[in-house]
Amino acid sequence: PPTLLEPLFPPQPGASPGFAERVRQHKVRLEWVRAEPAGLRGAVRVLNLAYEKAVSVRYTLNRWASCAEVPAAYQPSGPADGVTDRFSFLLPLAHAASETSLEFAVRYRVAGAEYWDNNGGANYRLRGRQRGPPVPGPLQDPDSTAWIHFI
Repeated sequence: PPTLLEPLFPPQPGASPGFAERVRQHKVRLEWVRAEPAGLRGAVRVLNLAYEKAVSVRYTLNRWASCAEVPAAYQPSGPADGVTDRFSFLLPLAHAASETSLEFAVRYRVAGAEYWDNNGGANYRLRGRQRGPPVPGPLQDPDSTAWIHFI
């Protein structure tokens, strides 16, 4: 079975009280993440300081001995608050080993400045664990919901 990435932080920081204020104060904040078979998908919220901006996610699988960075894509159907923009990302981790430990931070570049969200200096960390085998359940007759016709 494939590896399951388990966040070591609340995976929905955008749902916590005061999130909008933290975005205003720090300029960039992770909104949510979700582990999928293809990797780690997530969204970032940034303060709209200028039209041109770049958001990326820097990550490592080996405690920063090496790292990679992927760009986040602007989401035109983002928040309607007129103050922030949303960007989405996918970290391609489909073939990560079960003992994988993933760390990442978000970078926001705008108007000649650079802002980071690194979870208060701790980075966003996830640990990999092997998915258990499928749980066997009662077998159901595939025709049990079929109509019975009498002639």
